[in-house]
Amino acid sequence: MSDEEKAGQDLRVRLVDVGVELLAREGVGALSLREIARRAGVSHGAPRRHFPTHLELLSAIARRGFTDLAGRVAAARGDRTAPPREQIAELGCVYLEFALGNAGMYELMFRHDLLASGHLGLRDTSLPLFGVLVELVGRVRPDADARAVTAALWANLHGIAQLWSWGSLQLATGTDDFVPLLRTALDAHLGSEAGR
Repeated sequence: MSDEEKAGQDLRVRLVDVGVELLAREGVGALSLREIARRAGVSHGAPRRHFPTHLELLSAIARRGFTDLAGRVAAARGDRTAPPREQIAELGCVYLEFALGNAGMYELMFRHDLLASGHLGLRDTSLPLFGVLVELVGRVRPDADARAVTAALWANLHGIAQLWSWGSLQLATGTDDFVPLLRTALDAHLGSEAGR
């Protein structure tokens, strides 16, 4: 790799780093090409050499989030010997903790306009995470369409994360612990744990 190519790669990484930091501090609305360039200390046109569109830069930032979440999922699954339902419960906790601890990144990651962009392999990072859940749900609910059940469970978890981040569920339930809500969601989609 030439010095020029290395400098270009370094700038690409720096732009994504700055975007991740900006997202964590100020949210999705702050992620303009101009602001990322300013904070990276480069001209406002510099990002366009590496990310021809704003969508491509946002996709690269979101990919960082999916990579982080994938690492957490892998760590939570460990040796994968726990029963499937226990693995799903653990992954549900990991998902909710990630969502609540990384609100800006979480919002960015699940915007359909980003997932529709195939330029940076975002689907290659996000869809395998969904596939892990589909496989586990299929083992718990062999009688059902695992993909549909997983999608409904994911939507439920997404709703819990969003309403929890707004404080709505704490007010409605009078609790500061989302785990009972997670258990209820799992029972609703996977059947009662007591009955299995």
